[in-house]
Amino acid sequence: MFCSKKKSLELERIVKANDREYNEKFQYADNRIHTSKYNILTFLPINLFEQFQRVANAYFLFLLILQLIPEISSLTWFTTFVPLVLVITMTAVKDATDDYFRHKSDNQVNNRQSEVLIDSKLQNEKWMNVKVGDIIKLENNQFVAADLLLLSSSEPHGLCYVETAELDGETNLKVRHALSVTSELGTDISRLAKFDGMVVCEAPNNKLDKFMGVLSWNDSKHALDNEKIILRGCVLRNTSWCFGMVIFAGPDTKLMQNSGKTKFKRTSIDRLMNTLVLWIFGFLVCLGIILGIGNSIWESQVGDQFRTFLFWNEREKNPVFSGFLTFWSYIIILNTVVPISLYVSVEVIRLGHSYFINWDRKMYYSGKATPAEARTTTLNEELGQIEYVFSDKTGTLTQNIMTFKKCSINGRIYGEVHDNLAQKTDITKKKEPVDLPVNLRVDRTFQFFDHHLKECIKLGDPKVHEFLRLLALCHTVMSEENSAGQLVYQVQSPDEGALVTAARNFGFIFKSRTPETITIEELGTRVTYQLLAFLDFNNIRKRMSVIVRNPEGQIKLYSKGADTILFEKLHPSNEDLLTLTSDHISQEFAGEGLRTLAIAYRDLDDKYFKEWYKMLEDANTTTVERDERIAGLYEEIESDLMLLGATAVEDKLQEGVIETITNLSLANIKIWVLTGDKQETAINIGYACNMLTDDMNDVFIIAGNTAMEVREELRKAKENLFGQNRSFSNGHVVFEKKQQLELDSVVEETVTGDYALIINGHSLTVYDQWFITLFNIVYTSLPVLAMGVFDQDVSDQNSMDYPQLYKPGQLNLLFNKRKFFICMAHGIYTSSVLFFIPYGAFYSVAGEDGQHIADYQSFAVTMATSLVIVVSVQIALDTSYWTVINHVFIWGSIATYFSILFTMHSNDIFGIFPDQFPFVGNARHSLTQKCVWLVILLTTVASVMPVVALRYLKVDLFPTLSDQIRQWQKAQKKARPLRSRRPQTRRSSSRRSGYAFAHQEGYGELITSGKNMRAKNPPPTSGLEKTLYNSTSWIENLCKKTTDTVSGFSQDKTVKL
Repeated sequence: MFCSKKKSLELERIVKANDREYNEKFQYADNRIHTSKYNILTFLPINLFEQFQRVANAYFLFLLILQLIPEISSLTWFTTFVPLVLVITMTAVKDATDDYFRHKSDNQVNNRQSEVLIDSKLQNEKWMNVKVGDIIKLENNQFVAADLLLLSSSEPHGLCYVETAELDGETNLKVRHALSVTSELGTDISRLAKFDGMVVCEAPNNKLDKFMGVLSWNDSKHALDNEKIILRGCVLRNTSWCFGMVIFAGPDTKLMQNSGKTKFKRTSIDRLMNTLVLWIFGFLVCLGIILGIGNSIWESQVGDQFRTFLFWNEREKNPVFSGFLTFWSYIIILNTVVPISLYVSVEVIRLGHSYFINWDRKMYYSGKATPAEARTTTLNEELGQIEYVFSDKTGTLTQNIMTFKKCSINGRIYGEVHDNLAQKTDITKKKEPVDLPVNLRVDRTFQFFDHHLKECIKLGDPKVHEFLRLLALCHTVMSEENSAGQLVYQVQSPDEGALVTAARNFGFIFKSRTPETITIEELGTRVTYQLLAFLDFNNIRKRMSVIVRNPEGQIKLYSKGADTILFEKLHPSNEDLLTLTSDHISQEFAGEGLRTLAIAYRDLDDKYFKEWYKMLEDANTTTVERDERIAGLYEEIESDLMLLGATAVEDKLQEGVIETITNLSLANIKIWVLTGDKQETAINIGYACNMLTDDMNDVFIIAGNTAMEVREELRKAKENLFGQNRSFSNGHVVFEKKQQLELDSVVEETVTGDYALIINGHSLTVYDQWFITLFNIVYTSLPVLAMGVFDQDVSDQNSMDYPQLYKPGQLNLLFNKRKFFICMAHGIYTSSVLFFIPYGAFYSVAGEDGQHIADYQSFAVTMATSLVIVVSVQIALDTSYWTVINHVFIWGSIATYFSILFTMHSNDIFGIFPDQFPFVGNARHSLTQKCVWLVILLTTVASVMPVVALRYLKVDLFPTLSDQIRQWQKAQKKARPLRSRRPQTRRSSSRRSGYAFAHQEGYGELITSGKNMRAKNPPPTSGLEKTLYNSTSWIENLCKKTTDTVSGFSQDKTVKL
């Protein structure tokens, strides 16, 4: 608590390098992290406190306390204690297991080794022992131990590359660079040990993209920003070594600040279950009140007649007080209507489903040896209720691997392949790519199939040369040579990498850069350009430019960017070329789903440039409206451009995207793709991914900028669509069975609501107390779990073939309040049958031996046996997919019941516990009577037959899609299997417009500073759509033979999906 208070008051952080004693007075957190919740001492109290915050657990604890009061308890305390302890123990084991793995992960991270500069030498230290102000050495491919101020690196000018995938999910390398005054420290340990700079910066926060601070050293101050900081969670890449000073450690790092506390999420089933449990509890209270009032009335009118010969306490002579005690007695005796075991069952089933997800071979990606992973068991059933999918575009729908495909130069398209009749043809494997020169500078993976571009390069076409020269000069790529002498590019954007690689393979090779120059190789000739200015990219400009001076002294501005932006900057003389190039972009390139950029240049006058550059320097030094002034100067010089052409880069869709989106759409799942591209691009991406198809007559574009504008546009769109019918049919196998499980469990809980007899003003349960204790945790738990974990109504292949099966889960058709009340009615009916049939049969009857069998315990044994059999038969009827485990659990539960029953009524157990098991031989005596078994049979049939009849009528008269597929599956097992067809999709024509250049802000400032230098139809289904269920009347179906039924599947009714 003290640390939390201290941190909340921290307004700024002051850190001195290499001075632990100075920094310790601020009591900064060390580098140890804790993500676990418990330790050995705190686990039990904290976990129990958390568990008893759940209403059901608190209720049963309260019930247990009531059962310890003799005046109101009709059940012994263990009937509640055993289930409660079981629930709490299982949950505690699960929580302890989860926390054990958190401890294990924490220990693994905290014990990682790092080289720390201590006492003027590098020493290996565990991460948890690293302190604020320490200087750490990192090597290539190492994780960053804490948030560091970069001091120096193996690269010139203190440059280093980091991968931030752990922070933001991006795999592209980011560039960080040290201050020039600290980069000079290099790897000199003595100088680094003497470094005593003081950093004053912001307090710990979770903003990953911002950092503000000042380094004071050698009587000078240096501004610090995010480009100088390496965050914990990053990995050092392509950099041999670097040194950094710890600014934030452990829980104060930005990574840990963003982790926070995991919020507990409740599913819709959880919320509905809690609501239903509250209703059940309310019903229990009302029932207790009614019975308590009834007891008071009975005591006042009838009970007085028994007081003359029965022992009564003085307090019990008061009918009101007797009713009060009876109320609590019934709260105890009817407690089983509150389904506490349901929570445990749901948790176990969720755990089982999560393992199924992890083990599913069809969700295993062999390319990276990555299986599916269910990181939480809480939300499994939500997978069957999804209504919206929000997806990123680049790297999610697409591979984020850019390939240069085509270009338009001076009004001519290059990249198309023509046949002998000059007709454009598709590129196939038989087509030979352009034969590029064989040298170390050529990327051998690059392929281009149009030989005309190579011919134009050889002929010296000035426009083609200028086009490729621009690609080699206008970028933020950095180059290096690997150990084999091959040229390697480090790129911030895959688009830039594709363009620079294309220029490289056509003879214009970007070689290297310095803060003042860019060196390229033009068709074998080494040429160095003076870099005069770098006009960087941002999301508003959507373009970037460089201003260079060539060896002839000419000043050129080269620019590339989104076509809609760059076309507005062109000189009026480009009108004809603009029209032609725009047609190429919109009709040729975008129609094939390619990402496009416009390419242009401008010749600059030397005098004009000097005047402009002077204004740019003034703007850079001002503190008032700095960004606005710089943007205005950029706009001024990026005008009157001369158009060269456009590039077309392909970012292929991920494998299976079209089929996946088609299936999701058929499942009535609405898909939103989030992209920074312009409107035209977004529309064309929709066509490419099959989100938009040619069958869609009306596509509405909502372009409002305010809530009112959006509402108005939506209203107009709905008016245009009014009258159109759209229907979807879907569902989900796992979710359906999960919801059915909830209902079955509630039914079982309702069925076991105990009847009671009133004896001497006290209630007595019909069922034996041990039966009440063991019913949910032994006799019926495993069959329910087996059905919930293993059952499936249709096969996995049919689930994939018919995405329409998903809809019932979305609409909550299988588990809702209406279904709950139907199950309540079913439970009340079953309970009535279980009581009144044995009651009527035993009312005045004698056994085969002439003795009566209508005693209390014989009646209880008959009812309990009937109940176990009825519940087991009901589970068997609900099971669609039988496994060995289902058979063992269902029939094994019945066998377990009889084993325990005969054991509890045996002489041996009576000899050990005479007070607990007084009914010796009762089970053997009762169950050897034929009339008892006839009563059990009659009770079972009377309980189950109405359910069977109603289900048969429902399937026959109002079959769901799931019913129809299930019937077809049964027919397939009996008849010769039909040859299944794999789902096929036809890729409709797709159009993707110009690339909006929507990535992060560029690195122009870094480059010029020199800090980065270094030498449409849905898939056809299987045979089901032609061979489904014959919907004749149920009477006719009842009379038909099995063979007629099977043949009916193949000839009568086709279900239209």
